Amino acid sequence: MAVNYTIALTDTEKKCMDMVTDDIQFWASNSLKNRARKAKNIIVAANIQHCNENGIAIAVGEEAQVDQAYTLGVVKTSTQQNIDSAKADADSHSHHK
Repeated sequence: MAVNYTIALTDTEKKCMDMVTDDIQFWASNSLKNRARKAKNIIVAANIQHCNENGIAIAVGEEAQVDQAYTLGVVKTSTQQNIDSAKADADSHSHHK
């Protein structure tokens, strides 16, 4: 499954990007794909470490390993991390009263 994103630039932002690249769409796509690749490497490494430390069979293939990492709670979405962080902050403030 592929997900499409649309990015709106102001005229000034477009002019600024025109200085950087002659293909803004390609540049944006490449930047996102490269960042996803870096995150995938971190997720796969964390999943392998977790599975090895806990005697869990490692899923076959990177796509399956990313899914496994989320299923096992080895990694969380950024949204979930923010929720957990806000809850931890609230909990720590309530203990100081």
